[in-house]
Amino acid sequence: MASDKVFTFTDAQFDADVLKSETPVLVDFWATWCAPCKAIAPVLDQIADEFDGQIKIGKVNVDENPTTPGQYGVRGIPTMILFKGGEIVDQLVGAVPKKQIEALLQKAL
Repeated sequence: MASDKVFTFTDAQFDADVLKSETPVLVDFWATWCAPCKAIAPVLDQIADEFDGQIKIGKVNVDENPTTPGQYGVRGIPTMILFKGGEIVDQLVGAVPKKQIEALLQKAL
């Protein structure tokens, strides 16, 4: 079941929702046709629940929102970029293990 703690980000709201967030934000760039994106979705749901209040987790559909992925050089999906204070902390590409995502998140805590 999808977590209600995973947000949907759009090109129009990216600045307000991500860059101006007081909480670090992990953005998952994905598409509906991407099998690795679907595979990692339940992991991100778990992480969103576990890190609730510490880190905001959200998704950008690259087909519906092409501007933002282009601005951040997203060439492959899934790509997860961690933002803190409007700046990129680090990123991961591919359907990586949960422990690797958690290690990434620790960089912003």
